[in-house]
Amino acid sequence: MTPEHYVQDKAAKSGSSFYYAFRFLPPQQRAAITAFYAFCREVDDVVDEDSDPGVAATKLAWWRKEVSAAFSGQPNHPAMQALLPHTKRYAIEPQHLLAVIEGCEMDLQQTRYLDFAGLSRYCHLVAGVVGEVAANIFGRTETATIAYAHQLGLAMQLTNIIRDVGDDARRGRIYLPLDELKQFDVRASELLERKAPWGYSERFARLMGFQAERAQRSFDVALALLPPTDRRAQRPGLAMAQIYRTLLREIAADDFQVLHQRVALTPLRKVWIAMHTHWRER
Repeated sequence: MTPEHYVQDKAAKSGSSFYYAFRFLPPQQRAAITAFYAFCREVDDVVDEDSDPGVAATKLAWWRKEVSAAFSGQPNHPAMQALLPHTKRYAIEPQHLLAVIEGCEMDLQQTRYLDFAGLSRYCHLVAGVVGEVAANIFGRTETATIAYAHQLGLAMQLTNIIRDVGDDARRGRIYLPLDELKQFDVRASELLERKAPWGYSERFARLMGFQAERAQRSFDVALALLPPTDRRAQRPGLAMAQIYRTLLREIAADDFQVLHQRVALTPLRKVWIAMHTHWRER
C-alpha cells in the first residue's frame, strides 16, 4: 500500500465530517488535506486507543521524533511520507504538527478543566491549529483568515465536546469547565456515573444549553472574521461549519441526550450539506 492509499483509507474509515467536506477539492489540495487529516487521526488515536498512559506517552514522544525526522527529509510513517511533499506549498511547518501532538499530550496529563480559559488552550492546540493548516491548504490569501480558522476550530471543538460528553465520561474525562458545572449545580459524579435516567436533569439541560449557545456564538464570530476575498477558497471549511452547526441544532432539539448515545448525522446528510455549501458559495 502506498502512503497515498494509506492516508486515503485512514480518512475514509473515520467517517469524519472533514472527509465529506474536502471531497470537492482539486486533487492536489485534496491529497494534502487528506494526508494532514490522517496525521491528526494517527496522533489522536494514540490517546483514544491506548489504555496505558505510559505507552501512549511513549508513542507520542515517537511522533515528535518522527516530525523532526520527516522535516529533515527522512519520514518513516506513511502519513508523514504522504504529507511531506505538500508542506512547502501549503506552509505546513513542524510547529503546526507539534502543537497537535502537544494537545493530545494534554489528554494524558489532565482529565478536567477548571475554567473556559484552560479549555480554550486545549482547543487551540487540537482544533485551532488544525483549522489554520486546513485554511492554508484550501487557499488562504489574507492574514485575517487565520483568525477565522482558529475561531472556527474552536467552534467545532466545542461542538465535539457537547456531542461526546457521554463517550468522554466513559473514559473518565470531563471537558465541560468545572466552574460551569458548579454554576449550574451539576456534579462531576453525575456525568461520570451516568446512572438511570442517565443523569439527565433540568440542571444538566441548562448547562448544555449554555455550552451550545457559546458554540453557536463561536461559529457566528468565525464567519464574521472570514474576509470576502477568501470566502470561495474556504468553501470546505464553510461546509464543515454547516455540518457541525446542523449537528449542534439536532443535539439541542433532542434535549441534549448525549450521556447514553453519540448523536451523528448520516453520511448522506453530510454529503448533501457539503455539496449544497460548495454550490452556494461558488
